[in-house]
Amino acid sequence: MKKEPKSTGTPNANKLSIFEDKEIRRILVGDEWYYSVINVVHALTNSSNPRNYWSTLKKQELKHGIQLSTNCVQLKIPSKDGKKYQTDCADNEGILRIIQSVPSKKAEPFKRWLAKVGAERIEEIEQPAKAIERAKGYYLQKGYTQEWVQTHTSNKANFS
Repeated sequence: MKKEPKSTGTPNANKLSIFEDKEIRRILVGDEWYYSVINVVHALTNSSNPRNYWSTLKKQELKHGIQLSTNCVQLKIPSKDGKKYQTDCADNEGILRIIQSVPSKKAEPFKRWLAKVGAERIEEIEQPAKAIERAKGYYLQKGYTQEWVQTHTSNKANFS
């Protein structure tokens, strides 16, 4: 298990995230979000007992030498009854790794996205100019002007 991070304790630290009308409990720890694994499993599988599904999934993966629980920490987060309970939670990287192990049609779009992003990063390592072009596109999507993007990325792109 990872060392348990300390919660920020800020009033808005506990928030819900929604995935296809399913609530995903999460908590802000430092500057990083941690998500309830049980809620993610429920959203991706529609299991009537997501806690049992998660337990079974961990056991199945352990047979292949994969210990999913190493991606988790126990954090106290509020449940529907308003009380806080210790819950398996994972940060972005951990949740994405767990999603890779969920055999569900709903998990497939995430798996395809992860494969696409992984392929893009490999291309960027092989051809760094692609990373610069992709970054320019991200800035434009966020509403930065073409002039701003050109000014702030051209200095970094001049390797000659």
